[in-house]
Amino acid sequence: MTSNASEQIEYAIEATGLTKRFGDNIAVNKLDLNIPKGSIYGFLGPNGCGKSTSIRLLTGLLEASEGDVTILGKPLLGHEESLKKRIGYMTQKFSLYDNLTVKENLDFVGAIYGFAGKRKKSRIEELLALYDLEKQAKQFAGSMSGGQKQRLALACATLHSPELLFLDEPTSAVDPENRREFWERLFDLCAAGTTILVSTHYMDEAERCHALAIMEDGNKRADGSPQALMDAMPATVVEVSGNKLRQLKQTLTQHPEILSAAQIGAHLRVLIKKKVLDPLGFISELSDGRETILARPSLEDVFVTCTGGRHGD
Repeated sequence: MTSNASEQIEYAIEATGLTKRFGDNIAVNKLDLNIPKGSIYGFLGPNGCGKSTSIRLLTGLLEASEGDVTILGKPLLGHEESLKKRIGYMTQKFSLYDNLTVKENLDFVGAIYGFAGKRKKSRIEELLALYDLEKQAKQFAGSMSGGQKQRLALACATLHSPELLFLDEPTSAVDPENRREFWERLFDLCAAGTTILVSTHYMDEAERCHALAIMEDGNKRADGSPQALMDAMPATVVEVSGNKLRQLKQTLTQHPEILSAAQIGAHLRVLIKKKVLDPLGFISELSDGRETILARPSLEDVFVTCTGGRHGD
């Protein structure tokens, strides 16, 4: 039986069979999504896997070849204009005007959303303080650092207080410290009620999401919370220590029961199909008695088992 709590889940995004073709190329293939309101949901995958195309389909910037999308309780088809006022979109390239100042960029975006007078002035002042840009208010956007541009782009994308925020690889051009700070700001937005869909190819960022989809070649290979995906991974992780690890890797990857072997520092991280009942003994025998230990799965391990050709059972 379905519990009352699950029946009451409200979804910010619902997609069924979402497909996009460009000629003979299928960029997104039968994507199904149910993203609860007030959550941070991730698209994880390499460049060209369909993340950006999926976001453009969900924002109405691209028309789907097949499938249905509901955004904030309304069918996307036919409601694109009214929904634009309720969603924000921050692209990978930071859509800023380099020859305008920080404040002028915010003024311009405010005008697009119909903000004027005291309302616009107070909202811009609020955002300058919130995103630590008060000292840069008169600085040209083109002369700012990557982290400052990122904060300004987020301020522009959230100026109209959207209920749903789309972020397409927003941290690809900034350093780890700025990435970490950016994610703290995303959780602040989420805590205030904003639903966020973010695409990334960084494993550590994907682990911060409440749930995520792993994408490959336009297909969703897995979907769930990071912990649930790790728990359900169709492989066991064994770490092998010893000498001549490069030669050992070549030997191990030839075996059909081994999904992957990768060197991490002074050991090999080996993914073995779940049907191998004694993975430690199995690997110990193949690696001539080198030291072997069971390791906890990571999201990167999940990604490897879901993609890359040799899938788990």
